[in-house]
Parts: sequence; C-alpha cells; structure tokens
Amino acid sequence: MASGVKVTEEVIAVFNDMKVRKAQANEDEKRKRKKAILFCMSKDLKNIVLDDGKEILLGDLGTTVQDPYQHFVKMLPPDDCRYALYDATYETKETKKEDLVFIFWAPDSAPLKSKMIYASSKDAIKRKFEGIKHEWQVNGLEDLKDRHTLAEKLGGSSVVSLEGAPI
Repeated sequence: MASGVKVTEEVIAVFNDMKVRKAQANEDEKRKRKKAILFCMSKDLKNIVLDDGKEILLGDLGTTVQDPYQHFVKMLPPDDCRYALYDATYETKETKKEDLVFIFWAPDSAPLKSKMIYASSKDAIKRKFEGIKHEWQVNGLEDLKDRHTLAEKLGGSSVVSLEGAPI
C-alpha cells in the first residue's frame, strides 16, 4: 500500500550526484562526493528528506573516517527506521567495482508506526532511485555488523574485498 509520501527534490539531487561519477572531476569535487547518506521522514511525515548531518564524504575517508562501512553502520539510529544509499567499492575475482546499494533500515526495536510508514513509503523513494542494482532490507545490527553480508548482496562468493579490506 502506498503512503502518499513525497520524495523531496534535494533527495533526488543527492541520488543523481551519487549515481553519476564524473570522470573529469577535480580533487575538490571528488572529496565532496557522498560515500553514504541517510534519509528520513519529515516531522509531518509527508516527505522523505535528507537526515541532517548523516553522511560520509569521500574527503572524510582516511581523515575522520577510517572504515567507511563501520562508520556507516554507527550512523544508523538504534531505534528508528531510515533509508540509506551506500556507495560500495569492492573487488571481485575479475575486477574492481562501485555500486550504489539502497538500504531500508527497519530495526526490530523501532516503533511499529514508524516501521509501517517507512515500509509503505519505500516504493516512493525506490521509484525515484532509477538504476539501483542492489537493495537490502536490514532489521538489526547483527544483519549489518559483518561486511560479509554486504559482500554477499553485491556478488556472493566472487567478492574478495570490500572498501579495500579482504572478505
């Protein structure tokens, strides 16, 4: 069932920025690219908006963020739902890859009303995020704390490293 929730233009712009990798981007532009970002419901529950301050920029890697995957996991609220985009960098036995992963975070400890609103609004945001190859619904930290689970979503046993760390 659709909830009637709208996705803000700002959310769509962030997705489009993350989706299109500019080959000729200068260093400054690359540092401002988002590695991961969280989205939440607006206070009036009518819009999906950016979750203020809940992002990792490529420029943060190696400075304020050592392990982007673990940092991302820590950004998720323990008792409320979120949508997220994570730009995964990984290697298979054949090649290096980057893919956007859409994550629906719905922890078991979240209020039932929140889980229902986020679940019924998921299609609205997914329709705006064209070209996403990987979708992952996560219901607790135990599903995410191990990078093996994300590696399986990205390519199963052919994935040999994620974010530069061996699997």
